[in-house]
This record gives sequence, C-alpha cells and structure tokens, in this order.
Amino acid sequence: MRRMKLKKQVTVCGGAIFCVAVFSLYLMLDRVQHDPARRQSAGNFPRSQISVLQNRIEQLEQLLEENHQIISHIKDSVLELTDTGAISPSGHLPFRSANGSWVLPFDGRPTFLSVKPLDCQFALGRRSQTDLQMLDVYSLLSFDNVDGGVWKQGFEITYEPNEWDDEPLQVFVVPHSHNDPGWIKTFDKYYNDQTQHIFNNLVVKLAEDPRRKFIWSEISFFAKWWESADVHKQEAMRKLILSGQLEMVTGGWVMTDEANAHYSAMIDQLIEGHQWLEKNLGVSPHSGWAVDPFGHSATMPYLLKRANMSSMLIQRVHYSIKKHFAATRSLEFMWRQAWDIESGTDMFCHMMPFYSYDVPHTCGPDPKICCQFDFKRLPGSRVNCPWKVPPRAITDANVAERAGVLLDQYRKKSKLFRSKVLLVPLGDDFRYDKALEWDQQYFNYQKLFDYMNSHPEMHVKAQFATLTDYFNAVYKAKGVAPGTRPPDYPVLSGDFFTYADREDHYWSGYYTSRPFYKNMDRVLESHLRGAEILYSLAVAHARRAGLEGRYPVSDYYLLTDARRNIGLFQHHDAITGTAKEAVVIDYGNRLLRSLVGLKRVIINAAHFLVIKNKDIYRFYQTEPFLETCADTIFFLLLRYLVLFNPVEQERLCVVTMLVNSARVRVLTEDGQTLPVQLSAQWVSAVEMSGEVYQVCLFVSICSSILNKVRLKTYTLVSSFRLLSWHASPLWDCIRRKDDPQEVRVQIQFLTYGTRPSKDKSGAYLFLPDGNAKPYSQREAPVVRVVEGPLFSEVVAHYQHFQQTVRVHNVPGIDGLSLDITSMVDMRDQNNKELAMRLVTDIQSGDTFYTDLNGFQIQPRRYFQKLPLQANFYPMPAMAYIQDSRYRLTLHTAQALGVSSLASGQLEVILDRRLMQDDNRGLGQGLKDNKRTANRFRLLLERRSNSGKTQTLDYFPSLLSHMTSTILNHEVLALPVLPRKHGVPPMHTFAPLAGTLPCDFHLLNLRSIQSRDAHFPSPYTALLLHRLGLDCGLEAQNPGFNCTTTQGQLSISGLFRGLDLQLLQPMSLSLMHSQPPLSNDSSVNLEPMEISAYKLKLC
Repeated sequence: MRRMKLKKQVTVCGGAIFCVAVFSLYLMLDRVQHDPARRQSAGNFPRSQISVLQNRIEQLEQLLEENHQIISHIKDSVLELTDTGAISPSGHLPFRSANGSWVLPFDGRPTFLSVKPLDCQFALGRRSQTDLQMLDVYSLLSFDNVDGGVWKQGFEITYEPNEWDDEPLQVFVVPHSHNDPGWIKTFDKYYNDQTQHIFNNLVVKLAEDPRRKFIWSEISFFAKWWESADVHKQEAMRKLILSGQLEMVTGGWVMTDEANAHYSAMIDQLIEGHQWLEKNLGVSPHSGWAVDPFGHSATMPYLLKRANMSSMLIQRVHYSIKKHFAATRSLEFMWRQAWDIESGTDMFCHMMPFYSYDVPHTCGPDPKICCQFDFKRLPGSRVNCPWKVPPRAITDANVAERAGVLLDQYRKKSKLFRSKVLLVPLGDDFRYDKALEWDQQYFNYQKLFDYMNSHPEMHVKAQFATLTDYFNAVYKAKGVAPGTRPPDYPVLSGDFFTYADREDHYWSGYYTSRPFYKNMDRVLESHLRGAEILYSLAVAHARRAGLEGRYPVSDYYLLTDARRNIGLFQHHDAITGTAKEAVVIDYGNRLLRSLVGLKRVIINAAHFLVIKNKDIYRFYQTEPFLETCADTIFFLLLRYLVLFNPVEQERLCVVTMLVNSARVRVLTEDGQTLPVQLSAQWVSAVEMSGEVYQVCLFVSICSSILNKVRLKTYTLVSSFRLLSWHASPLWDCIRRKDDPQEVRVQIQFLTYGTRPSKDKSGAYLFLPDGNAKPYSQREAPVVRVVEGPLFSEVVAHYQHFQQTVRVHNVPGIDGLSLDITSMVDMRDQNNKELAMRLVTDIQSGDTFYTDLNGFQIQPRRYFQKLPLQANFYPMPAMAYIQDSRYRLTLHTAQALGVSSLASGQLEVILDRRLMQDDNRGLGQGLKDNKRTANRFRLLLERRSNSGKTQTLDYFPSLLSHMTSTILNHEVLALPVLPRKHGVPPMHTFAPLAGTLPCDFHLLNLRSIQSRDAHFPSPYTALLLHRLGLDCGLEAQNPGFNCTTTQGQLSISGLFRGLDLQLLQPMSLSLMHSQPPLSNDSSVNLEPMEISAYKLKLC
C-alpha cells in the first residue's frame, strides 16, 4: 500500500516536473524569437525569410533535444526514487544467505523441458547397417607396412591378358590443376604468378580440340580471373563449360579442410561458390573432388548430397586403409551416414588408391613408369623424374611400345576396382600454367589414345574426360542411375582420420597448429552468422516500412567480402595452420578486415531495428549510433547498451564489460535492476588496475533478440584472495548440486617434445619423443580466487599459461557447466607442445567420442597397436568419455587435437611451437606463436537409466548441444554512443513470434544475391538443422521453456511483424529448387537433417 502511494506521489511529481519543463521550453522558444541578438545581422526580414526560418527550426530542434535529455534525466531520477536498491530477498539483487553463500533472485517464471518421446526414438534405433564400418576396419588391420614392391605401400598386381576381350577397358584421363588459395605464396601472389596464366591458356588450348577436357575446383580463383577477363574471354570460357569440355567440380569457394572446419563454415563456402556459379555461368556441379584435404570427414558426403551432387572423390587416406580397400576391391563405395538405417544419405565415393594425386601416382601402381608419362618432365624441363627415367615424346616410331607400357599400368590399376571403367587423373599442383605444358600433355596423350583406340586387339578405349564423364560411365556400365548404388558395391560408414602418408608419419599435428587463428576463425563465423541474420531482418523490416532508401542496403557488399574471406580461410592450408608465415599474416589481415566490416553491418542493422519510431530513423556513415564493445571501456554517467543474442533460444547468461567506475547499476528497459558483479581488472597476476573494472551482469535475452539496458552508478563487489599454490592439481573432483556422488576430475598440464631423429614434428606431423612429461616450473604459480554473486573463479598463473576455471552461480545453461580458459604463451619454448589432460574415475575403457565438424559424433578407440600420435583426432566442437553412470563432455570454442590415452582421460593439445619443417613442402616450422586463449566448457551429465544404456552413443544430449551453441555464439554488447542531440527512444526488438523447437538450430538467415554485387535480391535463405538427441541423460532445467515438435515447424508465423510471401524448399547450396509450398505450410525435418528454404519476407 505504501509503495502504491509512493508511486502515485512520484507520478504526480513527475507530471508536475514535466509541465514545468514544457513551460520552460515555451519561454525559451519565445526568447529566441524576440531576442535581437539572435536575429540575422544582415538584410531585412522579407529578403532573408527562408534563412531566418531555417535558423529558428534548427534552434528549435536543438532545444527539443536538450529538453529530451533533461526529461530523460528526470525520469531516471524518478526511477531512482522508486527503487531503494537494497540488497535483500525482496529485490532483484543477489544477497548473502545465512550460511554466507550467495543467493541469486530471479523473476521466478516457471520453466520446463518437454522433449516428446517420439523425438527420442531416433537415438534408440539400431546402428546403420553397412558392409564397412571404419572403426571395425581399424580393429581388423595390423598396420604392418610391408614393402609391396614397385607399389611400396601395396602389393603386386597381376592380370590375365584376355580379361578385357568381352568388355574393353574404358580409360578416362582427367586433366586437372590443384591450386591452393594460399600456402607457400599468398592467394593474390599465386593468382598473379601462376593461376591467371592457367585460365588464359585454358581458354585457348581447350578450344583447339573438342576432345580435350579439364576440371576446376576452387571458385575463389576462378571468380578473380572472371572479374578481370574481357567479355570475349568470358564468352569463350562459358562456351567451354556449356559444351562439357570444362567441368566445375565441387564448386566451393575453396577445397575445404575437413578436420578443423565447422560445418556451418563448410556450408557457407559451398553456398558462396555455387551462388557465384549460378549468377555468372548458370551451371551446377555434379561431382565432388577433394584430392588434398589431410583426411576426410563423413560430414562432407552429407553436405554434397544435400547440395544435389551424386558422386565424389577422395585421396588422402591412411596408406594401410588404401591397401586393404584395394585388396578387397572396395575403393568405390556408397558412403552412408552412421545414423541412416536406410540409404537416404548414400553418396557414391571413389578413393584414389595410390600415394598421391600427382602423375607418377595416378596411372598405375609403378610410379617409375607413370612418371615417364608426365610430359611436363621431358628432358630440358626444370621438373624431372626422381626415378631417373625421363619421359619420351611420343612419335610414330615409339608409340606402339609406349602405348603398351602405359596400358599395362592402366590394366593393373583397373584390377583394384569392380568395373572396367578406369579413372586416371592427370595433373598436380599449379600445373598447366605454361602453354608449352598444354601442348606437351595433350598432344602426346592424344597420340597414345589414337593408337590404342585404333588397335582393337588392345581392347581399350581411352580418352580425355571430366570427372562426371567417368562417374556416368561407371553408372552406365552397371546399369544404374547416377548416384544410385551399383550392384555388389559395398556400403561404408565412418570417417578417414587420422591420415598417415608413410611409416608412422601421422598428420595429427595440424589439428592444433596455430590455435590463435583457429580461434579467430570461430569468432568470425559467429559474427558472420549474427550479421547475416540481423541484416536480413533489417532489410525486410525496412522494405515493409517503405524505408529501403534510407537503410544502408549496400552493407551487403561487406557481407559478401566477409563470406569470401572466411570461406577462403576454410582452405586446407589455412585453418589447418600449415601455410608460410607471410601467408598466415595475409589470412589474418583478411579476417580482421572482415571482422571490422561485420561489426559495421551488425551495428547498422541493430540501429534500425531498435529505434522505436522508424520515421525519425536516419543513417549517417560518419555518425554511428552503436559500437561493438569488445575491450571498450565504458565511461559511465548514463549509458545505454543493446545486447544481441545470436542464438535461436532464450538464454540466461552473464555478460561482461569493462567500466571506468566502481559504482555500477544496470536497469532493464522497464526499469528493473539487473544482478551485477563488479570485479577487478587485473593487469598482471598480482596487480589490479585502479582505473578500469570488470562488470558482469546477469540477463535474460530471448531468441535472436536485441535487448536495451541502461548502465548507471551502483556497486556490488566480488571478493578475492591471492595464494601461492604448491599443490597440484587445482581441484580434485566435481559434484553436481543434485547429486551426492562426487566424480573425480583433475586437470593436469603436460608437454611433449619431438623426436631426436631426422623426422621431427612440424606444422602437419605430430612425432613426439615419447609419452608426455608433467609441466613443471621452479616457482609455485600465483593463484587468485574470486568469489561473487554471479560467479566464482580460480585463476592460476604459470610461466607459459594462465588457467581460469569459473563456476557460474546462475540458473540456465551457464550454470550447468564449468567455464575453462587456458591463456597460452609459448613464445620462449623450442620444440614443445603443451597439453591439458583431464583425469577422471569414469570407466570409459579404450573408447571415446569426438565430433566431426560440429555436426555429428564419431566413436573412437585407443589402439595400442598404433603409435601415440595415431590416436589423436580432430575436435572442432566437443569430445566426451562415458560409462554406465556419467558422461563428461569437453566443449571447445576452437578446433584442437584430442585423444583418450587411458581409461577416464581426455587430453587436448593446446599449442605447438616447433623449430623445423616436417618435410611436407612447407619449408618452415611453427615459430609465429601468439598469446592465445583456448576456451572450453566442461559438462558432467548423469545417465537416467544407469547401467542400462540403450541409446546410440554418438549423439549429444540437448543440454550438450545448447552448451556448445552458447560457447560458440556469445552475446554481443553494443553500447549506444553519446549523441549531442540525445538518444532517441528505443525498444527491444524480438524477431521471432515464438521460440523454435529446442531441437532446431537456426544455421543462417542469409540474404540471397542479386545481379548487383552491392545489393541483395528480395529473397532470403533460411537454413535449419534438426539436432539428433541422446535422451538417456538426465534432463536439466535450461532456464527457459524448451519443447520439441517431432520435427514440425510453421514458417508463416515465425517472424514477428513480417508476412511470408514465398516458401520454397531448396538444395543446400540454393542452386536447385523444388515447387513452392503454400505460405501457411509447416515444414518437417528428420533428426540430423539440414534443409534450406527460399523465403520472401515483407
């Protein structure tokens, strides 16, 4: 009752103050009109009437803005009167309980987790039934590396001369040139020195003979050439493509890495390449071509299948796997996803059988002979054959003998496959950059083909071909439609990590190499997704309000630039950390430029969306409305802050900022006080800043929303202690609040050296000098313990790293896992690799689980028969161990290498500093290390059916999915910049009319290209992923209402304030469309399905 009376008094008081302020404004305006000093000094009134009127209007606007600020301050004062700010159970601020612990009041809204039983059935199903399961293949093989003769990693191949009498051998020779968009040289340097010449020669040389064929993969290079080519060259190139002489294979912006790249970035670069092809050439790729990624992920065939491709080729697979597949004639197979119990995800895949994709290792098993048919190596060339037998130009005198020798290799290679159709790639890195090589290869091979084809007794038909020519011939020979499983061809599930090219040289080092850039890539990916979503929504709302002309729609160019730079970084020598130092700097500069551009897109879109009255919206490039805070220091008087939640679900989270005042108070849009924790900003292990403070606020933000909050002065300070810690580890166990049972979890730090022999670890290879040794330093680490209402943390300062472990005392996802950050600086080390090992009492045995590209989980097994380095695998997003009672998941915000070398352990390589090359062509070690923050979340979950696990092991729980999402997509804080005319009224922008089902992930809301590179079309691409769930783990309260819908989603009512005028299912890369659905239709996704839709919102 007293509070109601106070509110009435405040309202009356506020109204009176407002009336006084308005009357004062009237008097001021009147004084402006009659004050002679404010009149124009020159000319009489009639002659300067417009000028005087304009001045008066400007003065009026200025006074109105000043008054707006006065009223705003008065309003804040009134709010101050109505809020006592007391730290008590009746308020919204944290308070101390009787036992001294912090209690965090919240609004008390009931929240629930409701996953329908049918949505759990997916993980209860049986495993995919396949002929080849890669984990089983690993168990079967001895990995003995027996010398196979001329094919050193294989075996002797024999055949009967009459095997092709009834069905001649069809040979398809596929010329190609593998162009790395950055490796030894930068992207631009490669283009200027070599790649542009390949295209210029291609246009001329293919046109000389219609029998000539060629394939190309990297659209990043092709687009650069196209933009500089004249119209005649463009038309000549288009003619070659449309005639089938030149084929675009895969068609991604790059040939993506498949170990470290996140599936969202893999999709983005594929879309960018395909959209470019559609816009400029009107062609769509049919076949995938991946000859150089260092191991192959099961995610790739799924993405290509969803993009409407029918076939694919891979090359870098462990030599023992290749040998086994060759011996069983399983080098061509249907690649099926592990969860698919039918065949809907099957992709026809060809595995190249030999060591490399260069000419000596593609015509047959004997590289000494095959090298003699690489005519670029003719005597006089700067490239020769290591086997000391050079090629010979084909003449009438030697063509019979040469054709016979080559046919022998073709026949031997064909014995490894199940059809009498043979693929023979003809190329290498940056080949065909000289006109001479085009003549050398095409003229000499055509003579060989002509001879073979004109001698029926040889029972062979040889020709130049594209990749799809070859695949179509296989399908035709087997009597099946393209992409369909030929009779008796095996079905495979699993992946092809970890790759070894010879001996015990496992390519597991690049999983961690240059972690600074791996981390930077993930930050850029999150910003790109956020910018895409906000831009698409802002343009749609601007179009609906008729304000498209005012909004900076040309920001689309910044989006395109970022898409392409981030796409470029997915290249298998970029995100892998395996390029020259100068090239890495070039990648970094591109990413940094894109980050700046994306922040501009975000703040411009947020500006438009949070302005309450769109009629007053104006965009001025030189006067931004918002900024992105990152490490910005807030100079507090009265500041507004816009918070952007980029994920599709509501989240309760802690947002951190730096401020210049130790007295901070944060209010929501409706004046409610938010819980805040103020902490010191540390400039060293033991020294605090006296001018800057860290403020953490606890806030609830709905899905993909822009929230407005206000920062004022108040204080609620955390306490801290400094310790000198002699014991290790920093903690010994974890106990969940709802579980009396403790689980032993220790963090240990270890180091690996490298071998003393000739072969040492480098950017690609991990060749340790034995088991890891415990990390040690002379002085005990300084340990800082911080306790506060929102979080408590322990920070340990070692010589080469700083370890922070934080526990959040908040409801929701943030409070259900440990926040771990390892700040690593190894710049004074030589040939060392730093590892973080989790040691637990979970009885995991020799089995552990790692993700593939953040998309799916792959079971792993520790094999004692393999060297230590062979047991490390890529971890782009998570890894876990489990037993019948618990699952412990380590979520990561950057790709790193991981293993489980003993039961109950998980081990992550944090950074690598290596002083030498590892003889894989780079010519450098890893000596450009940077101070790098590796961020993790450690999640302990308990099985609800202890000891009776029935679910498939390779699905995360819903909580685990959400934990990964919030780790990789942080809330963005956007401070409102002070303005001389005051801040116009703002409101919270909530784009979704409701929440998505919590097993749906909004991959992207991407504006689709138009003919003008600077502006989008009226259409938007909606990409959705329905997650696969393990429901066998106990459900935790996520802090918001979470339901599932058996895969059903209504799109028409999804976006608040926008009408849906088109809903059209599309292929994943937006090149192929299906008939539009009615606008009120619901879409239905199966678990694990990724689908794309073309929308028109207005």
